[in-house]
Amino acid sequence: MRDGFAVFHDVPGDKEFNVDHVVVGSQGVFAVETKGRGKPVRKSGAEYKVEHIDGELVFPGWKETAPLEQARRNALWLAKWLTSAVGEPISVKPVLAIPGWWIERKSPSDVAIVNGKNTSAYFTKTRSAELSDKLVRQIVHQLDQRCRDVETRAYKPAKDD
Repeated sequence: MRDGFAVFHDVPGDKEFNVDHVVVGSQGVFAVETKGRGKPVRKSGAEYKVEHIDGELVFPGWKETAPLEQARRNALWLAKWLTSAVGEPISVKPVLAIPGWWIERKSPSDVAIVNGKNTSAYFTKTRSAELSDKLVRQIVHQLDQRCRDVETRAYKPAKDD
């Protein structure tokens, strides 16, 4: 999926949260929140459809807004942190991925909603922001440093192994 992008997974936030995926390229910075949702027993193809209507995700049998709100919060936090880290204003586009569902957008949204099959096309065609190669490298460096905060160590088998 790289297609000229740097992709980071489980980027730790300041508190007890993480950003599921961060995608960085000349087209911009994207904070991707992924949500798996169970599907009802299939009676027709329409049951695997989620609609975005007036700020709500409308699934067969329920509605929710929390994933959209979380995607916005994570993108806002990431934008503030990156702006501080690189010393230039960085905007971050929130993206919500709902794998396996057909997405029907009936209302505009500041959050991009994708289903996992069209993610590569979304990122390569979207121009969230035009970033210079130098700025992309700075952002990637900061994310790399933040994601490499776990000390590596050799596996030591237990005595019973």
